[in-house]
Amino acid sequence: MKRTITIEEVRKAVEAAHAHFREEKGGKNADYIPYLKNVPSGLFGITVCLADGRSVSAGDTDYRFGIESVSKVPTALLVMNQYGARKILERIGADATGLPFNSIMAILLENDHPSTPLVNAGAISACSMVRPAGNAEAKWKAIAQFISSLCGSDVTVIDELYRSESATNFNNRSIAWLLKNYDRIYDDPEMALDLYTRQCSLGVSTRQLAVMAATIANCGTNPVTREEVFHANLTPHIASLMATVGFYERTGDWLFNTGLPAKSGVGGGIMAVVPGVMGLAAFAPPLDGAGNSVKAQKALEYISVRLGLNIFNPARIEVAAQESVKEKACR
Repeated sequence: MKRTITIEEVRKAVEAAHAHFREEKGGKNADYIPYLKNVPSGLFGITVCLADGRSVSAGDTDYRFGIESVSKVPTALLVMNQYGARKILERIGADATGLPFNSIMAILLENDHPSTPLVNAGAISACSMVRPAGNAEAKWKAIAQFISSLCGSDVTVIDELYRSESATNFNNRSIAWLLKNYDRIYDDPEMALDLYTRQCSLGVSTRQLAVMAATIANCGTNPVTREEVFHANLTPHIASLMATVGFYERTGDWLFNTGLPAKSGVGGGIMAVVPGVMGLAAFAPPLDGAGNSVKAQKALEYISVRLGLNIFNPARIEVAAQESVKEKACR
């Protein structure tokens, strides 16, 4: 059984979420990366992009912030698009660690395995897999172009953030060399680490992040540009990764409350996917203890509950449209 909602219902939900949570004071900016510490903490934006390309926004949705760990999603997709989904399962894995995103212990507990491309270890390993091998600039071009295609517009590195990340990434350096020791880095480890650091330093807006999420929801075809960015059969794979580890050790709580595959980043951004229907994004810098935006979580949970977006709910929704958004099978 399906329930149809209108674009006006989506608009009202987004505007209500923004109004309801804009004065939320919980959390604090990430302070271990100097650039992020200084981002204005009152910034707050929400965008929903439908699978037909229409979007609804409220707040500071054009502000360019650090994509950070949300970038792990497109890199995992790029590697799956280049090699096929099975290869990333074999070389990295798809299991949640239940530990913090930058855990070294998780590598040891997983028998020398990165576990998933959506934690730091697996993301660094994924960067090492990006083709072409051995060429840092060609690899970076592939990553940056792929993310731009997902967003439907160009993304560029925030140079100050990149310098800040590079000067403080001691834990990630340890991870890269530990993975090398266990033959889980598939190119030069310093190159892989730098690619990972650069991708985390990309600047995106909430609008761009929502288009990225909608491209995933739309089975790899960007709903704004109509470009086929990745193979349609990869949407279920990336959505499952987001559902199992998108909020690290708080993922179970998030999924219980929202039923949405989603990914957070310490820059304050969150993107969520309703396959076949829409992508959602929210941004606010103050974070909880696990590195997830407090305000963005509350806003997206509010929208999910109000519109009935939970993917585990048998009463799946579709959005009435200029043309109805037909639920699309990602095969």
